[in-house]
Amino acid sequence: MKIALDAMGGDFAPQAAVDGAVLAAAKLAGKAQIVLIGQEEAVRPLLQQHGAAAASLELVHATQIIEMGEHPAKAYQQKQDSSIAVGYRMLHAGEVEAFCSAGNTGAMLVGAMFSVKPVSGVLRPAIANFTPKLAGGYGILLDVGANAECKPEMLEQFGELGSLYAQYVLGIARPKVGLMSLGEEEGKGTTVTQAAHQLLKVNPHIHFIGNIEGRDLFNDKADVVICDGYTGNVLLKMAESIYEILDAKQMHDPFFDKFNYEAIGGSPILGINDNAIIGHGVSTPLAICNMLLQGYQMAESGIADQIKSTFKS
Repeated sequence: MKIALDAMGGDFAPQAAVDGAVLAAAKLAGKAQIVLIGQEEAVRPLLQQHGAAAASLELVHATQIIEMGEHPAKAYQQKQDSSIAVGYRMLHAGEVEAFCSAGNTGAMLVGAMFSVKPVSGVLRPAIANFTPKLAGGYGILLDVGANAECKPEMLEQFGELGSLYAQYVLGIARPKVGLMSLGEEEGKGTTVTQAAHQLLKVNPHIHFIGNIEGRDLFNDKADVVICDGYTGNVLLKMAESIYEILDAKQMHDPFFDKFNYEAIGGSPILGINDNAIIGHGVSTPLAICNMLLQGYQMAESGIADQIKSTFKS
């Protein structure tokens, strides 16, 4: 198995990418090989600095970089030899089983839509993230940024996508799915969430437990929390800020330490025909390492095939 990494993506690339890849290679020894994609003249010297520890890493040359501030669609179209475009071509061709990048989020979404493409039947893929649970483990939150506004049918599908991920990757046998709203009652919420509620409660593929409120995000009421990307992104950034505030005050707790983005490393794009993960722009080597481990976990679980099989039926 091969897991690809955009070596040029992120504020601290390629140094953080190479260092993180070396960490992941040690953890995945005998299970998977890490493939770095980027400008050889920038990446090769960094690999050489690691000596034998980097011996198992493969390097694929890509001449171009999609910068963070570039227009995603235009940059992806015009820079076909960028590390992101090359990574998606390799993923689409089956040369790697997962592709990870801490680079331009929009370009990663564009690549997912136009290269590996959405699964047939999926209206819009979603970006997922993970919520620590007070009782231990993680739940899943989606969408967290791909779709700022959603139709009720999209929210229903997010419930299915999140439930499949929770089952096959997180190992939750019968995931409980909750719809984020401003009240627990069925009639609460916007016209969109009210309509989504009606679809979710009769969907035979999920265990829908009804509306949940923001205070339920970290308890065991729901394993999968669904919302539009606008709401999800606000919740995600708020959770990240809690960790940053506590860290600045030198207050640490095992539960709140899980709010640190480095603990997971990245956010999977769910609803596409393969495995792609978007990392934080300020990803450190530890975050890169954990993103690659998550890519391996997704590929090993066969989650993309499970999603295709579910929506085909």
